[in-house]
Amino acid sequence: MSKKIDKIFASVLQRRFKSITEEMGLTLLRTTRSPILNEARDFVTGLYDRKGRMLEQTEYIPVLAFAIQPACEYIVNYFGSDVYPGDVILHNDVFSGGNQNADVAVFKPVFYEEKLVAWAACKGHQADIGGAVAGGYNPEAREVWQEALRITPVKIYEAGKFRKDVWDLIFANIRYDIVEEDIKAEIGGCVVGERGITALLEKYGIEKFDDHVEYLFDITEKMVRNEIREIPDGTYHGESYAYYDGFHEGSRMKINLDVIVKGDEITFDYTGSAPQTEGFVNAPFAATGSAVLLTFLMLINPDIPHNDGISRPINIINPEGSFLNARFPAATTFGNSLTGPNSDAIFKAFSQALPKKVTAAWNRFLGFNLTGKDPRKNRSYVDILFLALKGGSGGTWMADGYDHIGLINCAGGILAQDYEMFEIHDPHFLIKHEYLIDSAGAGRWRGGLGVETEFEIYGEDVTGIAYGDGIEQEARAFGLFGGKEGTVNRVELKYPDGTVRVAKSKEIIRDIPTHTIFNEKAGGGGGYGDPFQRPVDKVLEDVKNEVVSIESAKKDYGVVIDKTTFTVYEEATEILRGERR
Repeated sequence: MSKKIDKIFASVLQRRFKSITEEMGLTLLRTTRSPILNEARDFVTGLYDRKGRMLEQTEYIPVLAFAIQPACEYIVNYFGSDVYPGDVILHNDVFSGGNQNADVAVFKPVFYEEKLVAWAACKGHQADIGGAVAGGYNPEAREVWQEALRITPVKIYEAGKFRKDVWDLIFANIRYDIVEEDIKAEIGGCVVGERGITALLEKYGIEKFDDHVEYLFDITEKMVRNEIREIPDGTYHGESYAYYDGFHEGSRMKINLDVIVKGDEITFDYTGSAPQTEGFVNAPFAATGSAVLLTFLMLINPDIPHNDGISRPINIINPEGSFLNARFPAATTFGNSLTGPNSDAIFKAFSQALPKKVTAAWNRFLGFNLTGKDPRKNRSYVDILFLALKGGSGGTWMADGYDHIGLINCAGGILAQDYEMFEIHDPHFLIKHEYLIDSAGAGRWRGGLGVETEFEIYGEDVTGIAYGDGIEQEARAFGLFGGKEGTVNRVELKYPDGTVRVAKSKEIIRDIPTHTIFNEKAGGGGGYGDPFQRPVDKVLEDVKNEVVSIESAKKDYGVVIDKTTFTVYEEATEILRGERR
């Protein structure tokens, strides 16, 4: 007997799943304590079926969202039938489906009529996760134990009973009390997800629920296959590099990618990519898989539901032992950040097949943690400085890049910190935070602007941790179809004695003196198309807004502007642009 499918109900169900995950997200925004979570929103929420397959998610941070399903499936297999109502499971381990050890997930099984029907999950970036260095990033790590406390699947509640012994064991190995509070908030978010699913089951019943979940998976798969059919069959090659492994000056790690489109299936083949490094510039499989999904989804219909059906026509070949799929016990904290160079290779490949859908390169991520003691409160603090690291995205057909959008692995989800809250949370005094002039790659559609951030450090016993990319000229965000590159990243520390320390892209800088001035320049995105085809009025507007200089307007765009009256010399502009043509 065929199942009776109500297509209208299926649509309502999908939107209800989405609404539940959004409610879970609002719970975290209102109850977490760390600004990493409640301001920068470095977390995700999701719902999964009894097998761990994705029902829906809210992607505050896409690279985390697409890494929950592998961990959920691992937990389902790990515990088998040993799962009960009231269980709460903690997990972060990158060698069992996790993407980054600082990204800790909470999973809660959902039961209905004594039967496991679904899972609710929240995952967020924690202020500390143990290891040799406070704050979750250790560029000097050579193995996973030097990075973090590995949390393989473990119950912190079992059948509704709090396991104090397990809880205390975990948090005895984590430096900051705030992490405990944020994990409690994640548990609360999962309870909200559990309630939402239970309410659906009480209203519609489990049989109708299950039948329409399978239909949603199937119809989503069909939608993705239809999108793939619109891409011409062929093999499209893309390459990019990550720079400096933290140990060997001048080192370069190649990403070698073939995108193979055949009918309604697509394969991403990373065979030939660089071997894993001895440091933390490696990714676990889940992080690379997330990078593939989030980048590919930027190129197809944005209205496709995000559930298990998405991944069915997508194949990933990623040989173990590559720095994109490192073997145990490699250090891998930098894995999320490899999404930037990975997306570069993907966009280069698809620029051959989908030239009007790709973007030029986004600015590479250069993060800088500060840890130390806040003398105002006599307690430790840590800040990832989301305010300073958000560069620009690449331009695309018919649109400039987004200004100050940040990491592509967050696809705009990461928010900058509120200025007042920044100074309340940290012993820092903000001096400057503004768009960086001439940072955007010139193009018919220019790249997004980067920013310059400067503040004075009043903290004590301060350590700085640089972990990123994009300080080399080669690593600038590339342009496409005649567009130009964005600018490089740079972090400077100006010590009270006048010494200036320029940070490497991966290093620990210890004993930073009080009253040091921190300055970071986050570069802009690459331009798309010939800059000399950019409308003159757009160039003039950028000059008036002081994001493009008069010199750059002439050199990069062929627009000659009077520096006193800010009027365009039309004849000189026509001659200059005519010479280029």
